[in-house]
Amino acid sequence: MHFDLFYELSVPPFMQRRETAVYAETLDELALAEELGFRTAWLVEHHFMPGYSHSTAPDMFLAAASQRTRRLRLGNAIFPLPYHHPVRVAERVATLDVLSQGRAEFGFGRGFSPVEYATFGVSMADSRSYTEEAMDIVRRSFDGAPLSFAGRHFQFENLEILPKVVQQPHPPLWTAAVSPDSFEMAARLGIGVLVGPFKPWFMIREDIRHYRAAWQRYHGDAPAGAGQNPRVAMTLGVYCHESAKTARERAREPFEWFYGQLLNQTRPVLENLYESYEYYRKMGKFRGLLNKTVNLTLLDTLGMAAVGDPKHCIKRIEALKKAGVDHVLCAFGAGAMPTEAVRDTMQLFADTVMPAINGDGR
Repeated sequence: MHFDLFYELSVPPFMQRRETAVYAETLDELALAEELGFRTAWLVEHHFMPGYSHSTAPDMFLAAASQRTRRLRLGNAIFPLPYHHPVRVAERVATLDVLSQGRAEFGFGRGFSPVEYATFGVSMADSRSYTEEAMDIVRRSFDGAPLSFAGRHFQFENLEILPKVVQQPHPPLWTAAVSPDSFEMAARLGIGVLVGPFKPWFMIREDIRHYRAAWQRYHGDAPAGAGQNPRVAMTLGVYCHESAKTARERAREPFEWFYGQLLNQTRPVLENLYESYEYYRKMGKFRGLLNKTVNLTLLDTLGMAAVGDPKHCIKRIEALKKAGVDHVLCAFGAGAMPTEAVRDTMQLFADTVMPAINGDGR
């Protein structure tokens, strides 16, 4: 199992942290993460969500991180393709791959915010077809050959996309997966899934089973081929302390605020899942989640966070590993937790939880 980091670059008013400090301290945390054996740093892209997410240009942030690190991999989680021309996306991913000397991870998705769609002039009704065309263009651009395309949304001829990616055949591909259809699509395309922190574990466990079964149908038992990525990555709010009581006391305010903001932002998506998919409707706890005030006990009960002493965190993550999660994207700084607390919990997690799960090799 791989252990990664996940950031929204939150700047909530109650934490009294400035944007400049959050950015600078996060870069310092990534340098420490590399020393501790974490594998990848993932940043979201959101717009017009003050407090909750100030990560509006993650590729620029990751480019800066590439110059502070040498082994840590750097991923977009995710590039919302409907907001960008795919040629520009291909150029930016390749630029990060060059700057990092082959450490880029490319996560993409459709986005979910009506405000973002309206501001960037894209119809949400076109999001699926737009994303499918854009992903086809980006994927083909990595081949390095001159590229032509004639589709509904994009038309161009004989473009040479520069720079060229370092990794061959291309950086690992991931997609944000929420609905059963998106897990099915990821399996069909042979790409990994990025699972957000806004669904309960009992739902994600079923999603993973669906993804593995679909992969089997499309690809059989053969080892993953060149360019394929059969991995599951799950985001999890994590705070680990020697004292379980202290862990809960420190995490309560920032985590409850963070998850409250997150569920508020994604509520339309979650409501749509409940109404659209029979197997979600059968899971009555889901409707209860949407109607409850978020608190740390609820998050822990639903497996959406791991807050406690090392023993508790180990137990929670062992369950993820058993169910087929390959990467845990640890949101140590959820809710703009003070950087001193983030660094302390990263250190303890690396010293206790990671060896318990993977052995000394972490």
